[in-house]
Amino acid sequence: MQPTLRMTALALSLLPIQAVAAELPDAISAPGEALVATVHAVGSQIYECKADPAAGTATWQFREPIATLFISGKTVGRHYAGPNWELIDGSAVQGKVAARAPAASANDIPLLKLAITARRGEGRLSDVTTIQRINTKGGVVAGVCTEAGALLSVPYTADYTFFRKSDTRR
Repeated sequence: MQPTLRMTALALSLLPIQAVAAELPDAISAPGEALVATVHAVGSQIYECKADPAAGTATWQFREPIATLFISGKTVGRHYAGPNWELIDGSAVQGKVAARAPAASANDIPLLKLAITARRGEGRLSDVTTIQRINTKGGVVAGVCTEAGALLSVPYTADYTFFRKSDTRR
């Protein structure tokens, strides 16, 4: 590939990220942080039917996510309970919700900003400080649960953007 063509391809690959970033709510923005990676997640949000003594009924309550992470159609890792994100390069992070914003529709799980609470391994995620969950589709539970302990898997997709402090060196 010629250098000019390579640079054009790189510039075009960044356009969707920049366009999305301009549309993100302030609540989940990451000002002053540098983008490390963006991955696409395909998976499920797992819910458990639990008794709600106050309401006298059972309700679906979020239990955990499970998803495969992709970059350019190639599997690069997984996302699971914790919440944790683990890449095949051996790096992993755990986060906690710092802020949320509504998604595009009521059927989509909310947009999130997560702060890193733990790191493992060396690799792409080793200096990540913030994660955003954006471009969510699906994942919201619908319907009534009647049997405490029952599990429900609701498909979802999302993009996760990983950021580091701008002054952190790789």
